[in-house]
Amino acid sequence: MIEMITFERASYYLILKFYHIKTYKLTEAIINLESVNPIEFFGVNNNKLDVLKKKFPLLKILSRGSQIKLSGSPEIIGEAKEKIELLIQYLERNGQISENYLEQILGGDDEKTIDNFIDRNPNDVLVFGPNGKTVRARTANQKMLVAACDKNDIVFAIGPAGTGKTYTAVALAVRALKNKVVKKIILTRPAVEAGESLGFLPGDLKEKIDPYLRPLYDALDDMIPADKLGYYMSTRTIEIAPLAYMRGRTLDNAFIILDEAQNTNDLQIKMFLTRIGPNAKAIITGDPTQIDLPKNQQSGLFRAARVLKNIDGISYIELDEEDVVRHKLVKAIIKAYNKDDERITQFKEQEKNK
Repeated sequence: MIEMITFERASYYLILKFYHIKTYKLTEAIINLESVNPIEFFGVNNNKLDVLKKKFPLLKILSRGSQIKLSGSPEIIGEAKEKIELLIQYLERNGQISENYLEQILGGDDEKTIDNFIDRNPNDVLVFGPNGKTVRARTANQKMLVAACDKNDIVFAIGPAGTGKTYTAVALAVRALKNKVVKKIILTRPAVEAGESLGFLPGDLKEKIDPYLRPLYDALDDMIPADKLGYYMSTRTIEIAPLAYMRGRTLDNAFIILDEAQNTNDLQIKMFLTRIGPNAKAIITGDPTQIDLPKNQQSGLFRAARVLKNIDGISYIELDEEDVVRHKLVKAIIKAYNKDDERITQFKEQEKNK
């Protein structure tokens, strides 16, 4: 039996030595905040400084005017300095930071989270959001989507939920509008649940279709300030409408996105593709795992992608679970369903061959 050593019987040093506890020499570091507003960094009543202290409870953190002093082990100080430098970079560019973004930067240890706020490679940025958040292609296939859009006038982007198809497409459209490559943005998707008629729903056109077009609004909210977005919508510089309202139009000098194209039938997607004018770009997105058409209808997306795939000026990009940029569990969910689909397919093949 090992006899316990108390403070009364031995020194603190001997206790550490007895239990082989590693000791560190405490050090200090001072970080200057002269390039940013210290009040914005520390927050009202030091509320943002308190968030920093919670992130690093083993550090002693003091604010001194336009400086911040860190005391603790060299390893933890090094980690804290990296995070604080990221916060300073963000503030230098945007002038302010919300507590939500502060917590995300402090809590994000992966490159995707950090790059979401800090411009390590400004050339990759598609759009700067209204809160300073940068929008860029994150994965290899998303970058292929950007490159394909730069080189082609029509791009099919096919992949499961959460792979950034719609978000990247909207970012490309906003970039084209800001760079005056196009004069307007047209975003459309089929309102499958309402049978494309929408007439029986209460309210005006906007109130009828908004529930089906909400994901497109959400993406725009991340990329364009609210007042400017309102102006664009009122002047029809940005137009969001169900697919049924595209019939008979010629869509020229525009960046057009057909979202949820897996829910179009053969005639609908052909109608859409033949609306595109000579000075327009189009991205068609779809998810083969989320087809909501009636059982007696087949999706027109996959025939269109197959038939048009080898035409010059038309590109086909396929995204997969490795491109998922939502919660980490989304990737696991998609993989689990894919694995189960494979099991079911194998079982059906075995039953067929009996």
